[in-house]
Amino acid sequence: MKGALKLLILGLLLYPAMLWGQSDSLRFSVKGVVRDASTGRILSEVGVAVTGSSYATVTNAEGTFIIKSSNPIKGLIFSLMGYETVIQAAPEESGALMSVRMRPRDYTLDPALVVSGDPSELIRIALARIPDNYPAEPELFDFFYRETVQKRQRFIYVSEAVTKVYKSAFNGFGMADRASLVKSRLLTSPKLSDTLGVKVIGGPYMPVALDLVKNRTSVLDNRDLSMYRLELLPPKAIDGRMQFVISMIPAVVTEYAMQSAVLYIDRENMAFTRLELSLDVSDPAKATRSMLVRKPAGLRFKPREMSLQLNYKPEGGKYRLSYLKTVFRFGCDWKKRLFATDYSVVAEAVATNRYTGEEALKIPRKEALDGRESLSDISGRFNDPDFWKDYNIIEPTVGLENAVNRLKVK
Repeated sequence: MKGALKLLILGLLLYPAMLWGQSDSLRFSVKGVVRDASTGRILSEVGVAVTGSSYATVTNAEGTFIIKSSNPIKGLIFSLMGYETVIQAAPEESGALMSVRMRPRDYTLDPALVVSGDPSELIRIALARIPDNYPAEPELFDFFYRETVQKRQRFIYVSEAVTKVYKSAFNGFGMADRASLVKSRLLTSPKLSDTLGVKVIGGPYMPVALDLVKNRTSVLDNRDLSMYRLELLPPKAIDGRMQFVISMIPAVVTEYAMQSAVLYIDRENMAFTRLELSLDVSDPAKATRSMLVRKPAGLRFKPREMSLQLNYKPEGGKYRLSYLKTVFRFGCDWKKRLFATDYSVVAEAVATNRYTGEEALKIPRKEALDGRESLSDISGRFNDPDFWKDYNIIEPTVGLENAVNRLKVK
């Protein structure tokens, strides 16, 4: 990815367990679960937004969500690629459980839509339209960030944070963008055998460094399009709007590991709405250089997967980064061990609120996060027993909650 992801560090150097309390001061909240209307299958990563506001979150791996507001929640909007958008009234009782069913969206496609268009030209048009499709004024966001580490199937690390993210106008590059940590909490396994002195890329700075549409790096660099084999795939729908879908497969061999990508571009306004990237791990040495920041001497690192997902949502005619997710899978073993232990690292960030105008205050430089710092490096300075006060979150999965409870009582 030509160093674009090298700006981030996700720390897996584990520290002694920290316990925390939890309280909610917002008066109104709605919890619920989202399923496929036909099969009953739970739906993860569904966008959930309060009608008439910028409050938002996403469903977790169990399809559940919780969203809070200082004002009564009259209705919620649910959106997911390939499904009909659902607008549903909220329960009258605050905190009541909500059940939501989403139906796959069927489209009658003109066969010409499937094969027409030059994918390289479509990407170039979308790049040229960025100043029109994205905010022309600075904005400030609340982001909720979570990272988890699993050793095989067991959680050994959970960290969460509330951050402020300042975004300058999209009519230039994102050099002025900054992120700051508001509060955080960190929990790690107390078992010495679970300590892993490895750092890979990631961290709460992600909404700044990995906003590829804003920074126009990696696969969105005009100069590098000739390095990929481009294919126009059948169109898909996001939030009821048809999208050009373009596959990008590396067509050259380079000294670094390249990314494959799938780009989603709105057919009407040519805005990038979703990006999916996956690192080529066929050459372990190249992939390791892209993924790994630091490891102890004698530890062998075996890359399995590095993927990135970015979602951009429209509001008021402009698109903004709403959700991003990175997934790392790798094996680690010491030279004296026969088999490697598999680890999975997942980091998610969701924009939960947006401020404009006079409220979009630029983050002071002294408060700004350094992309080289991991959350585990700085979390202790921002630990807060009232972590959930006044903020929305991604609801923890059942498995994650169980893991947290087990770690707490040890």
